[in-house]
Parts: sequence; structure tokens; C-alpha cells
Amino acid sequence: MTALPRSYPIGTPGTPWGEAEKTTWFSRQQHLRSYEADVLGVIRELEASCTVAQYGQLEYGARHYPLYSLKSAGWRPELPVALITGGVHGYETSGVHGALRFALGHLHRYEGRLNILVVPCVSPWGYETIQRWNPDALDPNRSFRENSPAGESAALLRLLASVRERVLLHIDLHETTDTDESEFRPALAARDGVAFVPDVIPDGFYLVDDTDAPRTDFQSAIIDAVAKVTHIAPSDPQGRIIGAPVVAPGVIRYPLKPLGLCAGITDAAFRTTTEVYPDSPNADPEGCILAQVTAVGAAIDFALAHE
Repeated sequence: MTALPRSYPIGTPGTPWGEAEKTTWFSRQQHLRSYEADVLGVIRELEASCTVAQYGQLEYGARHYPLYSLKSAGWRPELPVALITGGVHGYETSGVHGALRFALGHLHRYEGRLNILVVPCVSPWGYETIQRWNPDALDPNRSFRENSPAGESAALLRLLASVRERVLLHIDLHETTDTDESEFRPALAARDGVAFVPDVIPDGFYLVDDTDAPRTDFQSAIIDAVAKVTHIAPSDPQGRIIGAPVVAPGVIRYPLKPLGLCAGITDAAFRTTTEVYPDSPNADPEGCILAQVTAVGAAIDFALAHE
């Protein structure tokens, strides 16, 4: 694991960031990969097999990021909807490519049974800069609420306005990485002017259920499927994963809506957040993508069997 910084290099310890600190932070970000090549190129391949639609555009300086959704072919308004989101945190690579891989190879399996809506990369600037936040130092995955200040979150909320009531399932694809502990949590503490308290990154796949509407049977069905392709994160000696009590093997709970998390943007009967650990010595990029694809398939199959 990368050594933890003694203090974050921006700001004054104990003092929340102002605009100057946020500007300094933004100036240090680099574009390390291409949304156009990696994401939009794959979306173009999907135009022949599903409905591709632009649902918004983000303007960050001279850079323009069109936002796209994918609808399964033969969309029927009377059918329930499965929502798959990836790249809410743009740096979490397998979430983006897992959503795209599922769209490329699996949508046809559910034609006539379920409408599927895929939003593969909610935060394209974050994808390019390998960042958790957007350029305004806002976390999109804490910003899914009315009048959201994060453009990424607000655009997705607008997209879902017409289908939200029909969403049966929502699976939001994420990763937990070593950089969560070495960069992103220290940055968060510095931004908010609070002390950084180190934690332990779990080695393996886990899920986040909803504290206010738990479905342990649903979560466990996904864990059982994913365990066949990658290892499940064990609890720490206190019976926790990232500070939350483990309620079933590989499952913790968060209050999704109060925290402004993407998985809480609908009242779907079945909702979850996946967490893949790409930095494990037992993981590789392809295996991480396979874990995401497997989780999506298991989630949809369970929802259809129990709706």
C-alpha cells in the first residue's frame, strides 16, 4: 500500500478549503486517459444493438464532455427498468468498463422481460484525471439530491425523472482502491478542515446495502455469484468493512438517500453498490470487470425472480 502522507499538501490543517485551495487542487490535476477513446469509442459500437442517447453535457474550461445513456433494444414502457450506473467516481475503472461490457454482451438476454438503462460513465472528467471528485472538488456520490451542486449528479437525476417510478433494480458499480486511503480520504479531510483518521482497505469484493430498506437476500445472491469469479472481502477484527458492521458475508449497509449516494436515487425494490478491489495481489483488470459483469447479471436475475 502507498505510504500515507503526514499532511495533505494543500490548505492549512484544521481549516476548510476556500476557493483558493480548490483552485490550487484543480490546477494540479492531469488528464491521464481518454474518455473519447476508452468510453465513447465503445458506446459507438453499441449504436447497432441498443438505443444510445445523449442526456447532458459537462463544460469544464476548454473541455466538453457529452454524457450518454444506453437503452436496451425493444424498450417497452409497460416493463420494469433495471438501472446500471458506472463511473460515478470516474477513477473507479472497472465500474465504467463493467457497465460497458454488460451492455456489449448481455442486454439481449432480457429482451421482452425487462428494460435496461445503462449509464456507463457518470463522471467523465474524473475518468480522465483518475479522480474521485469533479473539478469543483465535489464528490458526485455525495451529491444526489434536489438542486445538486454537482453537474454530474444533476444530469443523472434529470435523466431518471421520467422512469424513476418504474425502476425495479439499481446497481451502482464502484471500486475501493489503495488510493482511497493514500489520496482521496486525506484530501477530503483537508478540504473539510478535519483530522484524517487512517483506516484499512479491505482486500476483496463487497456490497453496500441500504440501511433504510435492507435486502440481505438480494445482496447475498450477488455475493454468491461473484464469489465464483473473485474473492469476497473479509471483515476486519472488529467485524467491519470500511468502518461499517458486516451484516452478512461481504455486505455492509449505508443510509443511501441521506448520504446523497447514487444507489439511493430511486425507490427500487432492489438496490446495491458494488465495491471491487483492483489493487489486490489476487486481482487483475479483466478479473475486476468480470466481477462487475457477474454482479449485474446476478442482480437482474434475482430481481426478476422475486419482483
